[in-house]
Amino acid sequence: MKPGIHPEYRPVVFRDRAADYAFLTRSTATSDKTVEWEDGNTYPVIDVEISSASHPFYTGTQRVLDTAGRVERFARRYGRGRRQG
Repeated sequence: MKPGIHPEYRPVVFRDRAADYAFLTRSTATSDKTVEWEDGNTYPVIDVEISSASHPFYTGTQRVLDTAGRVERFARRYGRGRRQG
């Protein structure tokens, strides 16, 4: 790797405000905001809208759509095999 052309890879805290959840990882992302972490050190913090703590897929609160019922309702409403011309 060429020196001086890559962004700094350092510890960063990502915080999900909706779920009141934060995790420390390494990233090249930058931020002007900082937060004091559990280990007593201060790290840059990046606020995110969705994380695994608040995403419906991971929390098990996702809705299952009834696609078969929608197709049948459409067919009843607009007729099956009806052609316009």
